Amino acid sequence: MGATSTRLVVLAGGLVLAMVAAVVAVVAFTGDDSTSGGDAGGGDKTNDSGWTQVFRDDFDGTAGSLPAKDSWLIDKGTGYPGGADHWGTGEIETYTDSTKNVSLDGKGNLRITPLRDNQGAWTSARIESVREDFQPPQHGTLRVESRVQLPDVTGAQAKGYWSAFWLLGAGVRGNPNSWPGIGEFDVLEHVNGIGEIRGTLHCGTEPGGPCDEHNGRGSGTTCPGSPCAGNFHTYAFEWDRSSSPEELRWYVDGKKFWSVKATDVDAQTWKQAVHNSSFILFNLAIGGDFPNGQAQATTPDAGTKPGVPMVIDYVSVRSRGGTPQATTGPRTGFKASGPIRAEYATSQQGTAVQPSTDRAEKGGGHTVGWLGDGDMLRFDGVTFTGDTHFRARVASGGGVATEGGKIEVRLDSPTAAPIGTLEPGNTGGWQTWKTLSAEIPSTTGSHDVFLTFAAPQPDDFVNLNWVGFS
Repeated sequence: MGATSTRLVVLAGGLVLAMVAAVVAVVAFTGDDSTSGGDAGGGDKTNDSGWTQVFRDDFDGTAGSLPAKDSWLIDKGTGYPGGADHWGTGEIETYTDSTKNVSLDGKGNLRITPLRDNQGAWTSARIESVREDFQPPQHGTLRVESRVQLPDVTGAQAKGYWSAFWLLGAGVRGNPNSWPGIGEFDVLEHVNGIGEIRGTLHCGTEPGGPCDEHNGRGSGTTCPGSPCAGNFHTYAFEWDRSSSPEELRWYVDGKKFWSVKATDVDAQTWKQAVHNSSFILFNLAIGGDFPNGQAQATTPDAGTKPGVPMVIDYVSVRSRGGTPQATTGPRTGFKASGPIRAEYATSQQGTAVQPSTDRAEKGGGHTVGWLGDGDMLRFDGVTFTGDTHFRARVASGGGVATEGGKIEVRLDSPTAAPIGTLEPGNTGGWQTWKTLSAEIPSTTGSHDVFLTFAAPQPDDFVNLNWVGFS
C-alpha cells in the first residue's frame, strides 16, 4: 500500500488521456453515518424521496446475449485506433465483444468475465454508456448507483484483477487534452481481491494541482456486513449542486465514506470538473499499474485464476430537485436551418439548463445558461445545405463579465479553426433576448458542430436559447 500507479485512459478515435489511480492505506468509515438512496439488497426499484429516474438498466434479457446496443458501447482490442497500446494503463488483456467475456445471464445480471487461453493470453470486457449527458439539474442532485458483485476471488488467485465503475466528463470524447480539468468520478475501483474499494475525484491540472494529480482526491473503505469480493454491494455517487457549498459524495450500501466540497478546490477548477455532463463505464482489466502497485509485483502471474466474473445487477441514474434537463428533442441528427435548441445538445461542458422567459415563437421553454470561458456545446450530425450565416438567440447581463466574450463555431473538432464568431456583448439582462448573426463560409454536408465559449475573464458571460444556420 502507499504506492502510486499511473492509469492512461485511451479515448475513442485513437485519443489518449492520462489518468492516475493512487493506492493508499485503507481509510475506514469517516464516522459520518449519513445514508442516501438504495441499499445492499435488491437496490432502489422505486423513485423514493423525490428522486426522478433519468436512466436505468436492469440487464434483463436472454442468457448469453450482449447488453442493449442502444444503451452501451463495447470497447474492443488493446487500445483505440491510433491510441496507446494496452489502453495506456499497462493492463494486459484484450477487450472483446464476445459473449464469453460480456453477456447477460438471463437472471437480471450482466457478467464481465476475464478469460485466459492455453497460450496465456487474457481477454475481458469494457463497456461505456451511449449517453454522455449525465449531470445534475441546476441546483439539484444526480445519483449514479450500481449493485455489483466484485469477482469472488482473493489472495494469490486474484493478482491482477482490476474492477471499475466510473464516470468521465463527456468533453474528453472530443478533446482528450481536457483531462483532468474535465473531471473524472471513480465510483468504485477494486484490485487484487483486497478487502477495500476506493472512490476518487480527478480534476484541475497535472501534475499536482488542486486534485493532487496524478493521485486525485480519494479515499478507500471496507464493505459493511460482508467482504467486498464475492458479495453484492451497492455503490453510489451523488453529485449535489443543491447544497452550499456544492458537494460530491461516495457511498457503499448507503454509508457515505468519502466527500469532496466545492470549497476544497478553487471555483474555476470546480466549475470545469463538476459543471459538465458525463458518461458511465464498467470494466474488468487484468494487470496494469494499479494492481501492480498494490501488489508491489507484476500482475497477473501463473497463479492468477481466470473466469471469475464481475456481476452487475443494475445501474441507475436519478435526479432530485432543481431544474431538470430537457428530456425530449433530438440529441443527434439536426437540420442546420434549425432552430436547434441549446438544451438538446448531444453533450456539453460547463453549462446547465434553466427555464426561459423568452417568447415562445423565439424558442421559449428552456435555455442553456452560465456559459463562460472554456465551456462547450456539441451537436452531432448537423446537416448543412450551403449555409453562409450562423444565428444565435442570446442574453447577457452586461458589465465587465460580458466584455470580450465570444461564441465560436467549429466543425468536427473542438480544436478546429472557428468558421464563425459572435460577440454577444450586453443585451440588457440575463433574460433579455436578442438574435445575432455572423457570416460563415458556405458549408454543406453533415458535420458535428462544436460551440466553444471564450472570454478574457473567468466569469460567465452569456445564456443561449437556440442556434441555426441559413
